[in-house]
Amino acid sequence: MTFLIVIIALALIFDYINGFHDAANSIATIVSTKVLTPFQAVVWAAVFNFVAFFIFKDHGVANTIAKTVHEEFITLPVIFSGLIAAIAWNLFTWWFGIPSSSSHTLIGGFAGAAIAHAGFNSVNSEKVMEIASFIVLAPLVGMLVAFIISLWFINSFRKGPAPKIISLIVIGLVMLFLYFNIETNPDKLKTHFDSYIVKVIFHGSNFKWLLLAFILLVMAVFTFFLSTLNAARSNQWFKRLQLVSSAAFSIGHGGNDAQKVMGIITAALIADGQISDFHDMPVWVPLACYAAIGIGTMSGGWKIVKTMGTRITKVTPFEGVAAETAGAITLFVTEALKIPVSTTHTITGSIIGVGATKRLSAVRWGVTLNLLWAWILTIPVSAALAAGVYYLVSHYYAS
Repeated sequence: MTFLIVIIALALIFDYINGFHDAANSIATIVSTKVLTPFQAVVWAAVFNFVAFFIFKDHGVANTIAKTVHEEFITLPVIFSGLIAAIAWNLFTWWFGIPSSSSHTLIGGFAGAAIAHAGFNSVNSEKVMEIASFIVLAPLVGMLVAFIISLWFINSFRKGPAPKIISLIVIGLVMLFLYFNIETNPDKLKTHFDSYIVKVIFHGSNFKWLLLAFILLVMAVFTFFLSTLNAARSNQWFKRLQLVSSAAFSIGHGGNDAQKVMGIITAALIADGQISDFHDMPVWVPLACYAAIGIGTMSGGWKIVKTMGTRITKVTPFEGVAAETAGAITLFVTEALKIPVSTTHTITGSIIGVGATKRLSAVRWGVTLNLLWAWILTIPVSAALAAGVYYLVSHYYAS
């Protein structure tokens, strides 16, 4: 029981480190555009990290993480070793200001310790390959979506009909989505108004889609007025919108990253015999994980903020809105698909996407290539570290 408590404590420490290591993902653009001060930005991001607790209820990402190693090979020393390796690599990359993926660090550590324990057959290769493929896909999706949103905004500054037609199509699609997701039963509305709002209109897990639909609706309506604004006024409006896009990305960040630690803690509870199945996860697990990542985000990670907010490309409020919205869309979609992705990779791809709309030379590709090497090395290095820790721990644990 004592070893289990140590593992849970380590998992929450990792979640805290994940928060300040990845704080830059949520706040880099909003700080670099001076929409909020650094302190205001981390508080803003931390609050919405925790808000994700009330939105992401299916815990699909957590389940995927727990299944990266076959259940029969999951032991407490395996989980302990994976966490130690993940914490070590996270702190190393944070110290040097490298925005590596906390998610892939955790996955690599978990898998590496399992391989040291029982060989390669202990790892669920299908799940690991699915996650690994999104090392490439997540930033590409973020880049593409950010590029499209940026072009949408840029064209909306002009007086032609094309951007307005696109905005009308977006509004129409959002209204159709709302129509099919809102149940209109007058009797139920009269007798159970409070529960109706929460349980019927939002349909629990559909709340995240309604939130995303609301953001797209606001932006689509906003584009109608862009052609009437001068540069100074449009910049002020984009600063206001960035508060919304940053909040959405922070919700996606909390919902995606906190679940990874939830998966590890639940796997430890199963391995120790405290619960028998993933679906028996106690409510304190998600509550503690969302709180830990929120507190970690409030601690900030200023070295990585500099890399993300200024070194990849110069970011304006307009580009910040495009990048954060693209990142939020990517995170919401991958969470629905139960695929744990790197928020670091996602927002980096989104920032590159908005930079590329100006010109390809606006992106500092040398910095980007250095980040790419860190992304490629994260899983194997974490796995090797975890294997080494496991060999030490297993001898002590056996004795």
